[in-house]
Amino acid sequence: MEKQPRLLCSRLLREHRQVEVALTRSVLGWRETDRSRKRSSGIRSLSGTAHSHTVLVCEIVAVRKTEEDDTKNKSQKKAKLGSQLYPHAFTVSYVRRMRHHQWRCSDVTFQCADLTLSNRPRSLLVYINPFGGKRHGTRIYEQKVAPLFRRACISADVIVTERANHARDHLKTEANLDKYDGVVCVGGDGMFGEILHGLVTRTQTDHDVDQNQPDAELVPCSLRIGIIPAGSTDCICFATVGTSDPVTSALHIIVGDSQPMDVCSAHHGDVFLRYSVSLLGYGFYGDLLTYSERKRWLGPARYDLSGVKTFLSHKCYKGTVSFLPAEDDVGNPRDKLLCRSGCQVCQRKTSSNDKRREMSAEKEKSAKVSDDDSGWGVIRGKFITINAASMSCACPRSPKGLSPSAHLADGTTDLILVRKCSRLDFFRHLVRHTNKDDQFDHSFVEVYRVKSFCFLPPDQEPVSLEDLSETQLEKTGCGPICSAQTTCDYSKAHSSWSCDGEILPHAAIQVSVQCQLIRLFARGIEEQQQCVFEDPCTLWAPEPNTH
Repeated sequence: MEKQPRLLCSRLLREHRQVEVALTRSVLGWRETDRSRKRSSGIRSLSGTAHSHTVLVCEIVAVRKTEEDDTKNKSQKKAKLGSQLYPHAFTVSYVRRMRHHQWRCSDVTFQCADLTLSNRPRSLLVYINPFGGKRHGTRIYEQKVAPLFRRACISADVIVTERANHARDHLKTEANLDKYDGVVCVGGDGMFGEILHGLVTRTQTDHDVDQNQPDAELVPCSLRIGIIPAGSTDCICFATVGTSDPVTSALHIIVGDSQPMDVCSAHHGDVFLRYSVSLLGYGFYGDLLTYSERKRWLGPARYDLSGVKTFLSHKCYKGTVSFLPAEDDVGNPRDKLLCRSGCQVCQRKTSSNDKRREMSAEKEKSAKVSDDDSGWGVIRGKFITINAASMSCACPRSPKGLSPSAHLADGTTDLILVRKCSRLDFFRHLVRHTNKDDQFDHSFVEVYRVKSFCFLPPDQEPVSLEDLSETQLEKTGCGPICSAQTTCDYSKAHSSWSCDGEILPHAAIQVSVQCQLIRLFARGIEEQQQCVFEDPCTLWAPEPNTH
């Protein structure tokens, strides 16, 4: 018989006993995982084993929520009791064959043991950017997403944005977030940035946290963020789901997936600048964004034109980079350990108490000035580009991304330094973003996994150095960066920082990684695997090894 893929497979409870339930196009089957149990009476086993049961889909009479059943007899009362213990329960009515060719209708009730269905959203706040990308955001939502939300009985309050930062400002001050289970943005990476800043700022304000303090411990957001891709690149969606398909993203929202994500906070002294979840780029990517912003009227084509112009200009910039390396247990950017759904590296999140102790230790380290105690690395030189990738930054044009082994939620960012080199060498580095070769295998490229870093352009000095020794400036490289009251002298050319597609107003910045500050309606990129079985009676055949 032709093999059929397993459409659904889950561990549920039946009569307080754990069972594996599987569904294909033609068969629904379940088997008890506790082999010591005796065979249940009255249920036909097509597979010939005492603990496996299968029903043809064409012989299923009805599927209903158990709590809707009346309680006319003892078995139904028992099912009703089960629904109270496990509110997410359903009953399957199916044809059972008796003797002498007689049929009867039987019921089997399954309960969700871990209440994972409770994570599914029932009410969402949706922001649509009608101007992003190819201006298809409204049409994508109305034709592809809204029908799915209605089918899943999800209510949605929709706001079509009318100006830049409309969604951010509404989230910060006006939105009644208590009535929603999540916030969804329909647009590109810029629209996601608005939602990110609005939601994080609102959370910190509600908890009296000062975002302007670089060492502040930010409070994680309680609401999850959904992304319906409708922009020019949709890098964040591609790197967390594996595709830029709006229907796929809508289904991740409906089933209630939850993917934690790190967020980088960028400061200039005691002034908060922006948050970043994907790429902070200085030099090449900063110049590219500056050029492209002047040609927004070209649409997505502006990125190609600006990329060529930036490459041909081949500028390099002096500066000092200081960084605090990550611990050894989170791996390194060249270990080829990809961040995928269920990533073990990201699941090693420290407890909140450990995190506080760790941050306190970092503050103490950064305050010390000796070689042995500072813990900071310092690199000076001329750089074509300085990048900090908090995720792979993969996209259709660069399937591996800028840092293929970067992780979404391990509390680190990958710091990539490309020193001054020939135009041909830099071209070779860029080409490796699109193929399977090790893009860091060049003598002019350095990469570090860090928890925080600072950058100072040349000849920038604060007005007052009373509280900072020359040794501390030399070792940490990021003492008191110019505050709003100081005057900086840029006697040499400097670039700009691109922060998730937005230009930062200062070149001198300090960046800290906020571990798992937000959660997305996503589960990470899944490995491509198929579950198959030989015939309708063999639902639990070993899965083929695709690696």
